[in-house]
Amino acid sequence: MGSRLVTYLISRIVAIALSVVFLTGCAKEQKTVPLPPEVTVFDVVQQDVPVSFEYVAQTQSSRQVNIQARVSGFLDKRVYTEGSIVKAGQVLFLMDQKPYQAQVNAAEAVLARQKAAMETARLNLARTKPLAAVNALSQKDLDNATGQFEASAATVEQAKAQLETAQLNLSYCTITSPVDGITGAALQHDGSYINMLNSQLTTVAVLSPMWVNFSLSENEMQSYRGQIAQGILRSPKDGNYEVEVILIDGSLFPYTGRITFAAPSYDSQTGTFLLRVSVENPDGVLRPNQYVRVRLKGAVRPNAILVSQRAVQQGSKGHLVWVLGKESTVEPRPVVVGDWHGNDWFISEGLKAGEKVVVDGVLNLRPGAPVVVKAAAEVTAPAASNGVSKSAPMKAETAKDEP
Repeated sequence: MGSRLVTYLISRIVAIALSVVFLTGCAKEQKTVPLPPEVTVFDVVQQDVPVSFEYVAQTQSSRQVNIQARVSGFLDKRVYTEGSIVKAGQVLFLMDQKPYQAQVNAAEAVLARQKAAMETARLNLARTKPLAAVNALSQKDLDNATGQFEASAATVEQAKAQLETAQLNLSYCTITSPVDGITGAALQHDGSYINMLNSQLTTVAVLSPMWVNFSLSENEMQSYRGQIAQGILRSPKDGNYEVEVILIDGSLFPYTGRITFAAPSYDSQTGTFLLRVSVENPDGVLRPNQYVRVRLKGAVRPNAILVSQRAVQQGSKGHLVWVLGKESTVEPRPVVVGDWHGNDWFISEGLKAGEKVVVDGVLNLRPGAPVVVKAAAEVTAPAASNGVSKSAPMKAETAKDEP
């Protein structure tokens, strides 16, 4: 009886163990069958994409005037506030006028004396003419009277010129600003003697319009020309780019400008090509030598293909994307990428319109593997607007054949 009980218990334990092993094996077999990954896709489209290009730039006054003393003398007073904005004609400095006022007085006296002498000569000529007509005086007497009058008239003109010179020198003692702009520091102090060696007094820089200068490297220029030649980039008509100015805090300057000058040659030291933008600055927000960024708008990439950067992977042989094929399977596709455009990438080779590219879920994909595509409403295609490219084409209005 005892041996039968033991045999029964052993058989039950073995049966339970076999069932446990069987169930565990089934569970492991079920876990090894993965579900198809879920992905989102978008349809590849070709479209004209507006692009813009950004560069570091520096402002420059469109007209910086050196304020010079035109006459020598003692500087009486500086009458402007250094660093303030002044209007054209506003007085900046006053020089000692007394020596030049004395010269004006002397020139006026000389002119009065010469006018009196001319009047005497005129009266003498008037008396000589009728007497010479009746032979009461000789022709020589008439010639002498005529010559004396003409010489007196010339002397009067000379005295007038000397008076005008003296008046000009006197006016130069009041030094005014020739333009509207912002003043610099005074280079000479009150009471200093001013002559040709220290005649510069200050500067006035025009604030509107303001110039904004930036440069392109030779490689960037060559890349631009190559893209134009290949037809993958189209510049605005006549190179008339609209230029936005971005301030240091990232805010947008309220006025836009245009490229008005392109350097005739490359800088021999830096190998860069200078371009200049002119922009209105009526409120004086921009100041000379300020660092900003410029954004050139107006170029278009015709028939371009944009792909989200999330969809592009870096492989051992270059960049690739996953393309959805028949029966909901995916295959890797090598592509040639171009510039960035916001959060997207231009694709120059490898894709065509109508294909479907996986944008999310690319990490778990294998060639030929089936996938589950999310509903179209959940898919966001790359946007094609207002992106900033990394390369830089432009053309100046004054240099129609050069970018």
